[in-house]
Amino acid sequence: MLRSFLQVSAAVGALAIIPITSGAMAGVDTSSYRELDTFMEVYNTVKANYVEKVDDKTLVKGAIDGMLAALDPHSSFADGLDYDNLKIQTEGNYGGLGLTVTQQDGAVKVIAPNDDGPAARAGIKAGDYITHLDGKFIVGGSLDEAITQMRGQPGTKISLTVVRPGADKPLQFTLTREVITQKSVKADVKDGVGIIRISTFTAHTGGDTALAIQEIDKKLGHKPLGYIIDLRNNGGGLLTEAIGVSDVFLNHGEIVSQRGREKTDIERYYAESVFPGDLAKGLPVIVLTDAGTASASEIVAGALQDHHRALVMGVRSFGKGSVQTILPMGPHAALRLTTARYYTPSGHSVQEGGIKPDIAVPQLSDPDYKSRPELREADLRRHLINMEKVDDSVLETDSTSDPRFTATADELKKKGITDFQLTYAVQTLARLGNKTAPASAAK
Repeated sequence: MLRSFLQVSAAVGALAIIPITSGAMAGVDTSSYRELDTFMEVYNTVKANYVEKVDDKTLVKGAIDGMLAALDPHSSFADGLDYDNLKIQTEGNYGGLGLTVTQQDGAVKVIAPNDDGPAARAGIKAGDYITHLDGKFIVGGSLDEAITQMRGQPGTKISLTVVRPGADKPLQFTLTREVITQKSVKADVKDGVGIIRISTFTAHTGGDTALAIQEIDKKLGHKPLGYIIDLRNNGGGLLTEAIGVSDVFLNHGEIVSQRGREKTDIERYYAESVFPGDLAKGLPVIVLTDAGTASASEIVAGALQDHHRALVMGVRSFGKGSVQTILPMGPHAALRLTTARYYTPSGHSVQEGGIKPDIAVPQLSDPDYKSRPELREADLRRHLINMEKVDDSVLETDSTSDPRFTATADELKKKGITDFQLTYAVQTLARLGNKTAPASAAK
């Protein structure tokens, strides 16, 4: 963050007790008060004349949401359940049952139970419908209310009535809430290649990435041929953890810089600030990206690409090059405010344009990959404009497509390939790794 919340608060407090002596400042304040007078006039008119009675909280919340919506797509105010969800996104844990749910035709439908969570152990399955919580009928109610009721203090109990398609009668479950930890890093091995899947950047993601390298080494009994960092559909998260993940694979150099409103408001972050040296020991690395790779994920991809530490493979990323600072607003609310733009080590802003892969690899295993619309930062209303105005058309591009890109989804399925991008990356690393891996890794 550019400044801590306490520093910001102190600065505001100091300004409040300094007499205004500048004509310019007085003019600004007068203009601000004039606009606030207009706001209060509208506020009072709505409150007095709207067709139905409306409470102050609704009007103030609407005004705050409208004010932030006028700025950019990523500034927002969070309270209630939104605040709880924001904490879960950053802290990576919560008290609950370990369920991912949605609402369908007024009913709460289970998308998936978390591995080894209370719900999964009790036997709740994807596709189940939750109809009662603690005996109270919830069909037709708010999804937010149901989620809030299922979350709670670890160690407390809650009863669920579940309707399962194909079952003769409703099923009854009594579950004890636990601390549910969202695991953001998973390690796997395929054909001698280490695969590190990072789904989000919450607290400890950097450390968990370092542990994933150890886990891969343990599974193989030696170093792998190389590593794949899978950042597809990773919407981002904590800046500190993006720096930590990048630091796992870098020996030295800048990872990212962030620049605020003023030209002098610049902060730079460097390798070896979290982990000493390259924990991957120089082995080849491929970073997988897609249109869902955003924000903190783009910081990692951009840092490793700029330092020539990894090949970026897949399709162009989302293109979110801004930093949001989370500022507490009371005991159960927070302001998420865009306070800076970030830049890769080479000084490149990914805003709007995203990270372009070194090797473009389409997801051929998805039958509709060509026709499916992809939403990126540049498609969002009021998105920040990239200040660089770089013309990438002057860069050389390889116009020759890989002959393997002509395969259809059905042809790949017959070969047992359900994730073409990952398979392509594994095959690429296997070729690179056999040439560069130490003897212990090639066994």
